[in-house]
Amino acid sequence: MKQGLSLRVSQHLALTPQLQQSIRLLQLSTLELTQEVEQMLDDNPFLERTAEEATREEFGLEAADAPVRDDDRFADGEGDFTAVASSSAPEVAVAATSDTEVATADTADGEPDWEGDGSVDLAPDDSEWGGDAPARANNLGDDERTDATELARSQESLQSFLHRQALGLRLSETDRAALRFLIESINDDGYLEDSLPALASGLAGDDNDQFDDLVHHFQVALGLLQSLEPAGVGARSLGECLTIQLRALAHEDEADDEAQVRKTAIAICKQPMELLARRDFKRLATLTRSNEEEVRAALQLIARLEPKPGRRFVDVERNVVVPDVIVTRVGNGTHTKFRVMLNPEVMPRLRVHDIYAGALKQHKGEGSQALSQRLQEARWFIKNIQQRFDTILRVSNAIVERQKSFFVHGELAMRPLVLREIADELGLHESTISRVTTAKYMATPYGTVELKYFFGSALGTETGGNASSTAVRALIKQFVSSEDLKKPLSDSQISEMLKEQGIECARRTVAKYREALRIAPANLRKAL
Repeated sequence: MKQGLSLRVSQHLALTPQLQQSIRLLQLSTLELTQEVEQMLDDNPFLERTAEEATREEFGLEAADAPVRDDDRFADGEGDFTAVASSSAPEVAVAATSDTEVATADTADGEPDWEGDGSVDLAPDDSEWGGDAPARANNLGDDERTDATELARSQESLQSFLHRQALGLRLSETDRAALRFLIESINDDGYLEDSLPALASGLAGDDNDQFDDLVHHFQVALGLLQSLEPAGVGARSLGECLTIQLRALAHEDEADDEAQVRKTAIAICKQPMELLARRDFKRLATLTRSNEEEVRAALQLIARLEPKPGRRFVDVERNVVVPDVIVTRVGNGTHTKFRVMLNPEVMPRLRVHDIYAGALKQHKGEGSQALSQRLQEARWFIKNIQQRFDTILRVSNAIVERQKSFFVHGELAMRPLVLREIADELGLHESTISRVTTAKYMATPYGTVELKYFFGSALGTETGGNASSTAVRALIKQFVSSEDLKKPLSDSQISEMLKEQGIECARRTVAKYREALRIAPANLRKAL
């Protein structure tokens, strides 16, 4: 075979580092973006925070990406859609606000469109137990609009509440330390997940004598822990948690029938929890040697108990959802508009460090190439963040325009919407819309929801139109909330009720939507 050289021209797609970073930033949630910004601030000396507004053109953005002025509007028939943005953004200079004008009468026929050394030191630490417990400061005063995060910070944790109660117990140093160890071992729900031997084994190691001694002290400490408030804390299973609470209900003036019901409830809690969940009255009556009436009364008593004693002590701040986009209503009646704006609290204020950038420009020498590369990385990072918020705002505007009936009438008026519709309208790929709508939230007049909430499949109607699966789920929730608890609606009955509304929805589809809404089946919703 003869060897030779040949020249071939071909084209292929390649993702540059800048494009890869842009895609990655787009799919990050608000929390993940904050962590990414903090990491970049630590790694890149040319990047700094600023309280001032950044200029978009400074980082090479195209003029087409500039915010639209208030007088640059376009209208298309009913429900004029207007994009309004400030001339300069509050954070990294992205398009900050826009208006979507929605006419309240924009519905068909007046109706909405559907859609160490081996030793163990158990000496108490006075720094943990001797200090004052954090007070529940009430910073509300007369202002009812106190931030939820501020309320969360003032909330006392379950461990702190238990430590404060333990201060009033007269215990030896060893028992006090054992109790403190168990308190720190419970989870957020108030349960002790690890067994006492497992906890003792982790401390004692291979020392059998010390292991037995630790198990004994932990058993004493467990009894003390389970005697503290809230009732049920320190339980190792749901049955034990409910039993502790039932025993705490006993009092001197308790009637005989109340005592019998409570005794039956304790016996039920010692049975498999599956029987309790299924409300198998006959089986429970046989196992507890009671009649069905006593079992029903006992189940009513159990239903009033708290299965998660630590629920009210959970750190609320971790559950606060910070919206990326805020939609507010402007005007009333037929002149109702909805202003779409980015949440300035989630937009990082970044800029290139002027002093460092100027010094690099004046002193070109050895090592300047690496520094120039870091400077370019800082500029690209700011630009990609700007483009991220630009894209979020554009997609949010398109969603509000398509789902304006929702913002007027609520979730029952949600229309069918798929990612392709928004992608075609904005000239983007479906994967980009998917990244934008994942883990991004919008604050609406009806609550804060994920952007994906506005997308739902279509179900056929008798009139030949389509109804959104989101609207159907809202209807199911409405039917269940208004049902007779003595005769709850079955999935088949709900399916028939939807057909009466003109929506074709099979029983299996109803069951799927009901489970997605975390609504129990009819037999479990029935009042005892």
